[in-house]
Amino acid sequence: MRAREDAAVSARIEDVNRRLLRARDAMDRRYAEPLDVDALARIALMSRAHFIREFTRVFGETPYHYLQRRRVERAMFLLQTTGSTVTAVCDAVGFTSLGTFSRTFTAIVGATPTAYRAQVAQQDRRAPTTFTMRWTRPAGD
Repeated sequence: MRAREDAAVSARIEDVNRRLLRARDAMDRRYAEPLDVDALARIALMSRAHFIREFTRVFGETPYHYLQRRRVERAMFLLQTTGSTVTAVCDAVGFTSLGTFSRTFTAIVGATPTAYRAQVAQQDRRAPTTFTMRWTRPAGD
């Protein structure tokens, strides 16, 4: 009897995790679009409050922080690989305010977007790309 109950709990947890992954995948694919928690909760087939609680439990950060970090990671790549202006990068990754973008980028990366671009330009380009990407990946909150 106990084994059957444990299997049912495991199946429920797996289902919740699968639905959360579906919402996170949507955030990864559509990070530049305006996304709100209610839409993400609908993707996960959960209420807004339950979705926020479960997402935070499983991934260690709120959906909002995950999306902001994802956008900043993409902005880091664009700043490294394109000559686009900071404003263009801000728009390309889904921020609607340059001030919010700069503040969020600085909080996550530890440098302003302009300073980050300058730092990357000075780095030794002989390091393997995978090493550089891992080394420069922003830390979670």
